[in-house]
Amino acid sequence: MHDSTELNIPRRFFFRECQFGVASFALASLLGAKTLRPDTVAAPHTGKLPSLHFAPRAKRVIFLFMAGGPSQLDLFDEKPSLQKHDGKPVPATILKGQDLPFIESDAALMASPVKFNRHGQCGTRLSELLPHLGKIVDDIAVVRSMHTNAFNHAPAQIFLSTGHLQLGRPSMGSWITYGLGSEATSLPAFVVMNSAGSLSGGAACFGHGFLPSSYQGVPFHSRGTPVLYTQNPPGYDRELQRDSLRLINQLNRDRLAKVGDPEITTRIEAYEMAFRLQASAPELVDIASESQDTLDMYGIDSQKPSFGRNCLLARRLVERGVRFVCLFHQGWDHHSNVVGGHRNACAVTDQPATALVQDLKQRGLLEDTVVLWSGEFGRTPMAERNPALGRDRGRDHHPNAFTSWLAGGGIRGGQTIGKTDDLGYHVSEDPVHVHDLQATLLRLLGIDHTRLTFRHQGRPFRLTDVDGTVITKLLA
Repeated sequence: MHDSTELNIPRRFFFRECQFGVASFALASLLGAKTLRPDTVAAPHTGKLPSLHFAPRAKRVIFLFMAGGPSQLDLFDEKPSLQKHDGKPVPATILKGQDLPFIESDAALMASPVKFNRHGQCGTRLSELLPHLGKIVDDIAVVRSMHTNAFNHAPAQIFLSTGHLQLGRPSMGSWITYGLGSEATSLPAFVVMNSAGSLSGGAACFGHGFLPSSYQGVPFHSRGTPVLYTQNPPGYDRELQRDSLRLINQLNRDRLAKVGDPEITTRIEAYEMAFRLQASAPELVDIASESQDTLDMYGIDSQKPSFGRNCLLARRLVERGVRFVCLFHQGWDHHSNVVGGHRNACAVTDQPATALVQDLKQRGLLEDTVVLWSGEFGRTPMAERNPALGRDRGRDHHPNAFTSWLAGGGIRGGQTIGKTDDLGYHVSEDPVHVHDLQATLLRLLGIDHTRLTFRHQGRPFRLTDVDGTVITKLLA
């Protein structure tokens, strides 16, 4: 097991005895030069694992987080039996002991009105709402047997992101960058973008928890100022900026020498990163260099922010060495008119998600980049109807069964893993828990999920808590 106690009390002694040690290296490019240049080069951030536990199949992850709970029954998990029992009550044996957040136990079953079609050499059947995904179905693995521990959005989103229901735990991106570091020199290791609405789980979904704050996900904007507060205000020239940074960093160094608080080192690194971002971030989001064919492939209007634009930026980020990119799209919570709502959500996300995999593949990046598409849970096979709330033909939250798909580094594409029962309520074959998914992602990156730990409040913690089994069927 990786022992991280050297990051607590022993490191305080290290910083004090080494007279700023590591901090001096972090500051070298700023304080050791007579001028501050936007092209200042820093060494890539090194992870805390002394060595990888396995030969890695992937170097980086792009997580397409479809927040709100996509309906697997209308997208991935075709159920002919629901057609036969449409409008009938759910058998009592299926609902025994089940909690239903917003609908009654006597709610009627609702068949999906959408058509499913066979795609690719593998023959995977997908909803007509996903016309583009069928183009890459031989490159993806569809997992129809996902299940989770929470049936409300905020806790379920936090659980998928951090492996825990409680606030204050590190997110996947934080754990991965903590263990592996980053190959990027002028961008954060962990970048977050959002394209639709506020996130129920909030910043906890990309937070660093009890890890040092340098592992926090950094929110980016897809246009304008990519990272807030990295632009100089009017009248604040580079000479004044240089003098200010020198003074601030000297004060930070003095304080670090006295108290040895590692968060001061993080603060120093943050100032340095912010300076580099002044040059690197505007270049990143300037997609003028991309061909029109590429923009058309993603379905991008170059003048408007969108999920498609974020997908293109995700490719540009991993090209530049960013370790973990999370794209949130909060547009899937349809308690009424689930098919109409999903038709709209798919119109925004299906083409860009497909294009991202195609683009990575044609550039040789897919072989060592994992792309994960998932929501926090699925939807019920019963209809949600509530005239008082104006709801009709919706679906309720469903933690017992949902679908995710993966592509890229070390994933065996062209397959479907797991099954649900005839009504799509319970997993009936090859159940995959959220912790299993997290363990598998770490395995693809060369990490044993049981050995990437951090000691906090007297015991070691890990992303997968005390559970998690690698899904060997997913591995190529």
